[in-house]
Amino acid sequence: MSAKLVLTTDLPLQNKRQGKVRDIYDATLANGQEALVIVASDRISAFDVVLPSGLPGKGICLTKISNFWFDMIKEKLSDQISHHLISTDPKDIPGLSAQQVADLDGRTMIGQKCNVIPIECIVRGYVTGSGWKDYQKTGTICGLPLPKGLKECAKLPEPIFTPSTKAEIGLHDENISYDRACEIVGKPLMDKLRDLSLSIYKMAHDYAAQRGIILADTKFEFGLPFDAADGATPILIDEVLTPDSSRFWPADSYEEGRDQDSFDKQYIRNHLQELTNAGKWDKTAPGPELPQNIITNTMAKYKDAHKIIVGTDLDI
Repeated sequence: MSAKLVLTTDLPLQNKRQGKVRDIYDATLANGQEALVIVASDRISAFDVVLPSGLPGKGICLTKISNFWFDMIKEKLSDQISHHLISTDPKDIPGLSAQQVADLDGRTMIGQKCNVIPIECIVRGYVTGSGWKDYQKTGTICGLPLPKGLKECAKLPEPIFTPSTKAEIGLHDENISYDRACEIVGKPLMDKLRDLSLSIYKMAHDYAAQRGIILADTKFEFGLPFDAADGATPILIDEVLTPDSSRFWPADSYEEGRDQDSFDKQYIRNHLQELTNAGKWDKTAPGPELPQNIITNTMAKYKDAHKIIVGTDLDI
């Protein structure tokens, strides 16, 4: 079965807005509950630019991986955290045609509306990405001192929580100190976000290790229900623990001191970096069309991630 390429949607719902990958709408469910409809398109972004090419089936893959983790979080951490997911069945969205329901199948989350907390909650178990750059310059990540002499992609003694700001589309998130995050949303709330993020990361890291993969780092987003009282526990929102929000590395090829193979869009980033090095693209919109082999190889990585994490082949 070959997935239909979905780059954008046009649904008869209110207040459409688009992120890099997701189309989001407001909806009123049959029971009167106000909800968000979150559609994972097949758009792909790199270097903060949404590319004109897409990966057929990518949105389905990301949604199925997220749903797997949401189920596990509900099973294993229900005493600590709840999440926004109400349904994944587009038939639960009033007013859609049969064709629209078919197009949304497998790529839709219906979520609880809430006030989004304006902090990206990043947990790092390894020194990589922007954390590696910070460490090389300062010996710290987001102001947290780390042991001297760590190599690239080294495992940290304990996972660390490193918040960042949530940037507008086209802009970069900014790593900030924990103290700065507390100034933005308050220390009691940040303490809860830190503890919840570390709990989810540790659970997922241990599960991934059993499947032969390393969860190097990940980011979470949280919100507060509109009717939440002061001091309420945040709920987990958006996607969770997908190759777009996390770094997954194959454990059998892991080696300190170098960049790692990964289950994500590294093929695309490498291709675009080659274009940039050759003076053919300056990392601004519009991005270049992707060759078919880059699309095929990248989608294969997403499917591999699904098979390893979920335990089944993705039939798209």
